[in-house]
Amino acid sequence: MSQTLIKNADHILTMNDSREELRGADILIENGVIAAVGHGLKSQGDVLYATGCVVTPGLVNTHHHLYQTLTRAVPGGQNALLFGWLQTLYPIWAKFGPEEMFVSAQVGLAELALSGCTMTSDHLYLFPNGASLDDTIAAAQEVGLRFHPTRGAMSIGESDGGLPPDSLVEREAAILEDCIRVIDAHHDSRDGAMVRVGVAPCSPFSVSRDLMRDAAVLARDKGVMLHTHLAENDEDIAYSLAKFGCRPGQYAEDLGWTGSDVWHAHCVKLDGHEIDLFAKSKTGVAHCPCSNCRLGSGIAPVRALRDAGVPTGLGVDGSASNDAANLIGEARQAMLLQRVANGADAMSAREALEIATRGGAEVLGRKDCGQIAAGKRGDIAIWDARGVQSAGSWDSAALLLAGPTRVKDLFVEGRHIVQDGQMPHLDLPAIIARQNKLAQKLMES
Repeated sequence: MSQTLIKNADHILTMNDSREELRGADILIENGVIAAVGHGLKSQGDVLYATGCVVTPGLVNTHHHLYQTLTRAVPGGQNALLFGWLQTLYPIWAKFGPEEMFVSAQVGLAELALSGCTMTSDHLYLFPNGASLDDTIAAAQEVGLRFHPTRGAMSIGESDGGLPPDSLVEREAAILEDCIRVIDAHHDSRDGAMVRVGVAPCSPFSVSRDLMRDAAVLARDKGVMLHTHLAENDEDIAYSLAKFGCRPGQYAEDLGWTGSDVWHAHCVKLDGHEIDLFAKSKTGVAHCPCSNCRLGSGIAPVRALRDAGVPTGLGVDGSASNDAANLIGEARQAMLLQRVANGADAMSAREALEIATRGGAEVLGRKDCGQIAAGKRGDIAIWDARGVQSAGSWDSAALLLAGPTRVKDLFVEGRHIVQDGQMPHLDLPAIIARQNKLAQKLMES
C-alpha cells in the first residue's frame, strides 16, 4: 500500500459538499485516493509537512490548445480580433509536425502544473505533417497530469467559405475514423482515469453541420464527451446569424450539442435564452477570461451562468491568445472581471476558487475529482503562504487576492509531481531549450 500524509496544513479549502474549511489539519492519501481528512492522522508512508501553507484541490483547466505554446506573442496577431488573429497564425501552425506537438504539450503541461493544475483538457484541431493526438497524450504521460485530450477537426477551408486555409482541413470521413481510433486506443472511463478522450470539431465556422451532427452521434455511441468553441465574440454571432439563420445556442441545440456530456468554450455572447437552455440541459461552459480580454472578445456572463445553474469551469485557452497558462491567475482574472461587470460583490475569491477546482471537474464529468474529501482522487495543490506575496494576509482568500501564483507542491493521483516548486522527474531546462529551438526555426521559416 502506498501512503502519503500531508500534515498540519494551516488552512485546507476542501470544496466538499459543505464547503468545509479546516485549520491545522491533515490529508491522508492511499493508493492515489484520499483516505481521510482531519486532525491527528497517522501514516506509515511519506509525510509532507504543510505548516504555513494553504491547501486546495488541484485546479482543473477545461480549455486549452497546448500546441500554441510555440507561438506566443507572434507579431501581426498581438492586436487582432479573433478572426484576424487566426488568419495570422494558421500559416505558421501549418508547419508543425509530431515533434512540435509533443514538445509544446510538454511545456504547456509543465506550466499548468506549476500553477497548481492537476487535470486539463486540450483541444487539438489541426494535424499537419503527420501530427496526431497521440503526440500530446505521450507528453501528458511524461509530465504526469490527468489529461482530457479532445480530437478536434476543421473540414471547411477558405475555398468553401470557411476561415482556415485549405491545407489545414481534413475529409470528414477521415476525421470520424480517427476519432474512433483514438477513443479505442486511449479513452478510459473508469474512476481515476488519467486519460479520457473527447470529440471536438473546432467551431461552427470551420466544420459543416453534418460533421457536428455526426460527431455528436459518434461521441454518444462511444460514451465520450463533446467540446467546441461557441459564441466567442460579435464576429462569431454575426457568422452564425448569416450562415445558419440562428444564434449559436440554437445551432448547438439543433445539432445535438447540448447536454451534460457537452461543454463549450468561451460563451462570451450567450443571451438570456441561451443561458436558460444551457441550465436546463446541464451543458457546460469553459470560461477563458484572460484570452477573452487579450482578443477583445468581451466579458462572459459568468455571474448569470452560475446563478442559473450552468456548470462552469475555467480555461487558460491557447498560449497564442493568453499568452500565459497560469490557472491560479486565471481564477483571479475571472473574479476581477465579474466585479468590473457587476460590482465588487459579484464574485468572491472562494467562489472563483470553486470554479477553478470543483467547477472544472464537474464540467469535465469527473465526479471523482475536484474536492478534498474521502474517496476522491489524490489531486492536491499546496501553496506556501510564507512568502512575500502573502506577507500580511489575514485570510486564505489572499491566494487569489495576493498570491502566491506558483504552487509549492502538487499531487496527481497521489504522485508528487511538483516538489518544493520544482519538477524533478523532468529535465525542464532541456525541454524549454528544445521548445525555443523549434520556435526559432518557425520564425526563420
